[in-house]
Amino acid sequence: MRSLVVLAFVVASAYGCGVPTFPPVLSRVVAGEDVRPHSWPWQISLQSGSSGRWMHVCGGTLISADWVLTAAHCINDRNRYRVELGKHSLKASEEGAIAVGTAKIITHEDYNIMLSRNDIALIKLSSPVTLSDTVMPACLPDRDSVLPHGSPCYVTGWGRLSTSGPLADILQQALLPVVGHNICKQPDWWSVLATDKMVCAGGDGITAGCNGDSGGPLNCQNPDGSWDVHGVVSFGSGQGCNVFQKPTVFTQVSSYISWINTIMTKY
Repeated sequence: MRSLVVLAFVVASAYGCGVPTFPPVLSRVVAGEDVRPHSWPWQISLQSGSSGRWMHVCGGTLISADWVLTAAHCINDRNRYRVELGKHSLKASEEGAIAVGTAKIITHEDYNIMLSRNDIALIKLSSPVTLSDTVMPACLPDRDSVLPHGSPCYVTGWGRLSTSGPLADILQQALLPVVGHNICKQPDWWSVLATDKMVCAGGDGITAGCNGDSGGPLNCQNPDGSWDVHGVVSFGSGQGCNVFQKPTVFTQVSSYISWINTIMTKY
């Protein structure tokens, strides 16, 4: 089952949530791979700009026609931001892609930068986007739902291709199986840093999210074929992007459904 946030009627049209016009090509390749163009149409690029130049800083997820979900640590009050949607290549000019300014950015009031607690933020776009084959929202999971260990989910983003490598030009996807809380909180994994409001995924030492993927989605498929965004990329190991038993850690979206509803209703 999946639930839409309050005010989700604003996206009512020919497009629902979580069902791409161009379904992703899913494989079990080790490490990331180029995605099928526009197969993750809720993936956005959060960009910071100055003097007319814009640079990708984080990922994010479109969850309605005018709201984007991302990580609190992606936001700096001194910066100007825009959101680019419908992108495949960050360097190319693409039909169906749009850039939209931000009207409001709300980080969680209890965000703790030192412990990465409550690492979640919402961005209200300056104007609602028109949904299309290349721009559509993801679904949100049911409140407090927890993914079972081993669930096959996919991280997507334009993050670094390796720890010290370049940012990706083409949107990447990688299979990251969920690591249950009882494993992820063990001392030789993430210990006390992993809380029950987080999702751990990966940890094989080969595949992981990396710098630039922050704020982006952990995409998990429902039995009916639709996709929920169960996680927001939060942190990884300071030793590198692909460290054994240090899975990528995501803010668990299902723990924040009430907060998301409250913010979207208020603004």
